[in-house]
Amino acid sequence: MSMLLVPGFMLDADLWRDVEPALTEFGPLLHADLSQDSTIVEMAYRALSAASPEFVLVGFSMGGYVAREIVRQAPERVTALVLIATSARGDSEIQVQRKAAIAMQKDVSGFKSLSASAVASSLHPNNAGRSDFIARIQEMGHRLGGETFRRQSLLERRDERDGLGAIKTPTLVIAGEQDKLRSRMEVLELHQGLVGSAFETIENTGHMIPLEEPHRLAEIIRHWLSRQ
Repeated sequence: MSMLLVPGFMLDADLWRDVEPALTEFGPLLHADLSQDSTIVEMAYRALSAASPEFVLVGFSMGGYVAREIVRQAPERVTALVLIATSARGDSEIQVQRKAAIAMQKDVSGFKSLSASAVASSLHPNNAGRSDFIARIQEMGHRLGGETFRRQSLLERRDERDGLGAIKTPTLVIAGEQDKLRSRMEVLELHQGLVGSAFETIENTGHMIPLEEPHRLAEIIRHWLSRQ
């Protein structure tokens, strides 16, 4: 048995650095690479190609879309599913317009990282001034680079709400208390659509739960998995 960790938009394995020590009891921790592909289907296929025959699957934010596609492609291989700060909705009109603007920008050689203000908006108000959090998130974006930024920015997220009932894998849905990027309604839609799923809210955190409250996140995952 192992655990496959799937990061979010412009994030890499470092997202899970502070969560990992408490999860090693569930076997080797593997990381999905979302930097190479242009569709969620392709990302899921790549992750499956590098994963163990059976594994616990943990998806954060954009990675939650990839995680659900992994379950659709190979339900027999996923023993449990954890979805963190994510949604089942498709692209909003604003997101469609933003993608159109990015698609017009052919040259991404000048990309350095996400702006500090954009990163701060993803954090709990008490953490918005945490330069260590902001720098760490920016460093992940810098490592991934402009081409990955373009691919992930143009990624199509389809509305999955009507199809959630087809997922039968035991699932835990986790929300951040003050997540400004994924509303409470979005996360509750996900929980209610995944019949039989468990639901937890983590206090004192915004969207970036694995960085803001890694120990509480690991505790919730460990407790839930111990009961499966």
